[in-house]
Amino acid sequence: MLEQNESMTAKLCSYARANHSICKGDKIFDDFLAFALMGHSEYKNTEKIIKKNFPKSKPINFLNEYICPVVLPRIAYAESHLCRFLTKFDKIQYVILGAGMDTFSLRNKNPNIDVYELDHPLTQKYKLKRIKEANFNIPSNTYFVPIDFEIENIKDVLYVSDYDFMKPTFFSFLGVTYYLDLNSFESTIKSISEVSVDGSELVFDFPDKSIFQKSRTKMLSDITSSMGEPMKDGLNFSEIDEIFKKYDFKVKNHFKPNDIQKYYLKKSDNLKAYENIHFIIAAKENL
Repeated sequence: MLEQNESMTAKLCSYARANHSICKGDKIFDDFLAFALMGHSEYKNTEKIIKKNFPKSKPINFLNEYICPVVLPRIAYAESHLCRFLTKFDKIQYVILGAGMDTFSLRNKNPNIDVYELDHPLTQKYKLKRIKEANFNIPSNTYFVPIDFEIENIKDVLYVSDYDFMKPTFFSFLGVTYYLDLNSFESTIKSISEVSVDGSELVFDFPDKSIFQKSRTKMLSDITSSMGEPMKDGLNFSEIDEIFKKYDFKVKNHFKPNDIQKYYLKKSDNLKAYENIHFIIAAKENL
């Protein structure tokens, strides 16, 4: 089993994006700053942990089986819809909930996108340290907003930041619903609704109720549980839709496993979409 490490899941995601960016061939998503932000030392250390805990599988095979089929297409999906969202408005905000080692703010060259990274203070402290060590410049339109999601409200922390409550906003909520029950998910949607104007959008991924019925997602759950991050039972689309209606959101795009395979993973014979993981785009509409 994997060693206990508070940020190991985030490191696995960073390692997957970094590894994919430096590999040869077509890219599902080229996160070309992922390796530099992670750093050579942390990259090799994460590789060693994978080898130690999964000795029967090469790191690349481990990634291709369990990590890349989720991490790569979901960020490609999210940022492609962010680009579409920008075509609707002159200026927007991009709020990344649980930003971790996401590199968008460092890759962003568009002055019309204000980026707000929300994450735990310790995670942000580590990330800012790595940004300094990698000699990256933080763009003036990037804002780091510390938040402890367990005890603080999104609205409260954004209120004391430079966030504009009247500006169209695109919210990213990736890789989180796996660890939320339905009540926690609803609380998050409620908070997002409270800080967003009509026309704002939300992207997220979620496992459905068959999460523990498929061998691969069951193994993924075992992996995250061994890191101290046990997955929940998954969500039903009908439950999600009801919560959205309650807080003035409407589903605009629902990518099911077959769609993910067709549009994002067709470039690679080595990557197969999970049978029970979905991507969603929802828009705030005061119905």
